[in-house]
Amino acid sequence: MASAADSAWITKRAMEFGFDLCGVVRAEVFPELAHFEEWLARGYAGEMNYLEDPRRRNLALIQENLRSAIVCALNYNTNLPYSVDAAAASNSEPRGWISRYAWGRDYHEVLWEKLNALAAFLGERFPEPFAARAYADTGPVAERVFAKHAGLGWLGKNTLLLNESLGSWFFLGVILTSLDLTPSLAPAEAPPADLCGNCRQCLDACPTGALVEPYVLDARRCISYLTIELRGNIPEEFREAMGRHVYGCDICQDVCPFNRKAPATTLAEFQPRGGSVATSAHAPKGAEVAALVECERPGPPFAGESLSAPRLEWLAGMSAEEFREIFRGSAVKRTKWKGLVRNACIALGNAKFAPDAPERGRILALLHRLAGSGESAIAESARWALGRIQ
Repeated sequence: MASAADSAWITKRAMEFGFDLCGVVRAEVFPELAHFEEWLARGYAGEMNYLEDPRRRNLALIQENLRSAIVCALNYNTNLPYSVDAAAASNSEPRGWISRYAWGRDYHEVLWEKLNALAAFLGERFPEPFAARAYADTGPVAERVFAKHAGLGWLGKNTLLLNESLGSWFFLGVILTSLDLTPSLAPAEAPPADLCGNCRQCLDACPTGALVEPYVLDARRCISYLTIELRGNIPEEFREAMGRHVYGCDICQDVCPFNRKAPATTLAEFQPRGGSVATSAHAPKGAEVAALVECERPGPPFAGESLSAPRLEWLAGMSAEEFREIFRGSAVKRTKWKGLVRNACIALGNAKFAPDAPERGRILALLHRLAGSGESAIAESARWALGRIQ
């Protein structure tokens, strides 16, 4: 087995590659994985059939001679408003909400680049032949469970990994390897204590009641599932509660006390494409509210639009070709064009319009057009929105 100094060397190198946290753990079947079968049996996975992959519970099926996991965390928080903050836009046009993690470059790609660079660098320390494979929220790996037992945090009541300093605004990536590494936590050392205590702000704030009990999520009720994973019509019982969400949901993180002072990333990759509409109440003292600012980094043309509080009229009126161009290299592409337009229609049905709002006529005309769409989920959602506005 490698020494503790080897694990410390890996952590140091991970920080040099830009990660915010890193830990090493034995690749074992942890107790949390045993509860996963019950969660699936309850039907809480909805249509996410990929979660039934047996490799999630039997690590031996993932990689031959698997011995260790290197778990890395990458902060994606920004100084822009939370979804539960007051209006994030500089005008009154109806605006949607795209989950904070999807504002910038596709996080899978960012994580892969850093994880693969770290994996390649392991050969400098370990000259013997070994296998290593990086996973960035795409493979049959329960990253948050590995992260907990690697000492990076605890599993909160909202089911996310929480870290006392970083909160929960971070991505997790894992390198599975045949190297026999010394864990970051000593054999007698327990994972970080659960500091959620009596707090239940995440449960109380969830508008659809997706957190059916502390530490248990019914994905079928979760706005992230409804707006991203669900391919057909969104059940009517959840539509009003979805509010302005068009891709994902941040509410259970926005209200978490550990995210009140969470640091912001300096990585340009996670800043909003197209610019930002305002600085945040959570920004450093002295930050000023800013008008829409165009990003300087290269990317698709946004013509003054932003993925931070995007205009719903822009999203709903987007063609399939425009969707492919705008969201190339973005996590938003997972919902597909018809999913995003469907979601934007529902958000428009929840929007508040002044009778004399200049955009009202345009949006009604757009919804009437979408009500005749050949995509049934778009047409049905547009008709629902019209019934709410008219």
